[in-house]
Amino acid sequence: MAQTVALPTATTPVVPAKLPLRAIAPWAVFFGVLMLVLLYFVGAEQGATSVFNGTDVHEWVHDARHLLGFPCH
Repeated sequence: MAQTVALPTATTPVVPAKLPLRAIAPWAVFFGVLMLVLLYFVGAEQGATSVFNGTDVHEWVHDARHLLGFPCH
């Protein structure tokens, strides 16, 4: 049985593409605002500051509140 050995070949180094800040900034702002809205609904959507009447949102995110350490009882 013949065995072959792979010899290293000269290759050019892989250079990652540079993304300009102007391309990333709108997405970073969008996801930052989205995270703040989600944090509001999980952490503060009840009582005097509630956006929606009733306890529907509270019940939908109830377990997430406890998981993240927000008291709700």
